[in-house]
Amino acid sequence: MTPLSEQRKPRYRPVGEHALLVEFGDTIAAETHARVLDLDAALSAKGFDGFRESVPAYVNVLIEFDPAVADHQTTRAAVEALLASDGSVKVEGETREVLVCYDEGFAPDLTFVAAQAGLGVEEVIAAHLRGDYRVYMYGFAPGYAYLAGVPSPIQLPRKTAAVRNVAAGSVLIAGPQCIVTTLTMPSGWWNIGRSPTQILTKDESRPFLFNIGDHVRFRRIGRALFDDLSRA
Repeated sequence: MTPLSEQRKPRYRPVGEHALLVEFGDTIAAETHARVLDLDAALSAKGFDGFRESVPAYVNVLIEFDPAVADHQTTRAAVEALLASDGSVKVEGETREVLVCYDEGFAPDLTFVAAQAGLGVEEVIAAHLRGDYRVYMYGFAPGYAYLAGVPSPIQLPRKTAAVRNVAAGSVLIAGPQCIVTTLTMPSGWWNIGRSPTQILTKDESRPFLFNIGDHVRFRRIGRALFDDLSRA
């Protein structure tokens, strides 16, 4: 981690009596999220008196502490010491593969995305497949891993209204973000495919396929293989 004096200083926001939010920026960016991951890893490895847990997101880390042991000031001092040190813990993440079928019936928004982007359907698929995705955070619902890395030619703003009953396994995009749904729920993102890859693992020690910081690569499959894997 680059010493604090050489980086934009973070903002600190108290959250209740038991937490401190450390913000490194305002927009989704790989450099900003690298600082989030470095701090989260350093806290997990080294901690401080009263430290309970850290929750990383796109541009910030929520740090929870025991108010009987620590407060906002001591937590901030501990964070600043970690940020200023040269002995940070780097997070590289593993690479995970997610299968996706773009066939008709699984991709209700694919044609619209192509039209809006001025591309052919196959060009949209090719763009999605070449994206370099990374898991930035979990949120909204169990196993909802928010990935950043959608290539700019297919980045569209989210829909003006949510659509009901978006199937579990749907591959959705909005702006630079991508997600593989784990539950049937409403969504205002663009549905461009369906994945048979199981994100919820049923393993209590590792409930989700991804860790924050992991890289994700999508691999295209046909309908026949999708059906075989879904039955299995």
